[in-house]
Amino acid sequence: MKVILVTGGAGFIGSAVCRWLIARTPHRVAVLDKLTYAANLHSLAPVSGEPRFSFHQTDICDAAAVRAMLAEHRPDWIMHLAAESHVDRSITGPADFIQTNIVGAYTLLEEARAYWTALPRERAETFRFLHVSTDEVYGSLGAEGLFTEHTPYQPGSPYSASKASSDHLATAWFHTYGLPVIISNCSNNYGPYHFPEKLIPLVVTNAIDGRELPVYGKGANVRDWLYVDDHVRALLAILAKGKPGESYNVGGHGERRNIDVVETICTLMDELRPDPRLGSHRQLIRFVEDRPGHDFRYAIDPSKIEGELGWRAEETFETGLRKTVCWYLDNEAWWRPLRKTYGGERLGRLADAGQVKS
Repeated sequence: MKVILVTGGAGFIGSAVCRWLIARTPHRVAVLDKLTYAANLHSLAPVSGEPRFSFHQTDICDAAAVRAMLAEHRPDWIMHLAAESHVDRSITGPADFIQTNIVGAYTLLEEARAYWTALPRERAETFRFLHVSTDEVYGSLGAEGLFTEHTPYQPGSPYSASKASSDHLATAWFHTYGLPVIISNCSNNYGPYHFPEKLIPLVVTNAIDGRELPVYGKGANVRDWLYVDDHVRALLAILAKGKPGESYNVGGHGERRNIDVVETICTLMDELRPDPRLGSHRQLIRFVEDRPGHDFRYAIDPSKIEGELGWRAEETFETGLRKTVCWYLDNEAWWRPLRKTYGGERLGRLADAGQVKS
């Protein structure tokens, strides 16, 4: 049994990690989460009453609070998932991304280093700090090619720049101090309990309500999609078998154009909840002004994690998306209240950032 500290455990991926760990492993889980707009304690409801689970509302930028949690729970592993993650919000409000993703990562690394240094030798040797990051740090691909662990960083948004910065900090803490850090860079996640500002949950919930389905530009931008539970399994494999100082790209062989993603959701909605007034949910698709600096294509080569750690995605994009749409159809009580705080309005416009477009 391990004691695992999960930062950002009330978020989309973090809560999936917690539910998986409590349901399928003997490990103890302690969550540290600031509870920003995208966090949701209801996502932890399935595990909140378990004796092996505990929750603490804490900011990772608060060094004293992080230090106290480490002293209280004495973790064997740290999984760092806490982050501001929405590219559109980073365009109009980059300060939060700099503070949480860079300053927060630094604070956590420093407190983890002090904690790890004081551990007995046998525990220090098995301690791990997993820094969870994104494929967006690599920038944009053309029509061909894949991101590998050796692809140079070329972030193009305030969000991806902040995550690239935190990746470099994590690498530096390994090389300079010996802290046993491992980095993972994953492709776009999707699945249940996803705050409805990202493409898939926004389109699904809009389709349920018969609202317009916004698609940036011509919908030609490509993302590589990964079902969230597959990502959770990858993170646990990296913790258990990954090598400190290494990075692992996690992808599900799920490249799709954005318009193809939206049209597939429409097809599922036509099957699962047909609307006779529309004929097809595709009638709701609307092309809107593109995101500033919109990266054209992301695609991950996961051969390293597949070959070295034996992990492979179990869900195809089609099976994972069907599960996701069904979950949102069956769990309006979870997402409906969120639409009162975020109604699906357009985010990330340059005009909203106080800039004048030529």
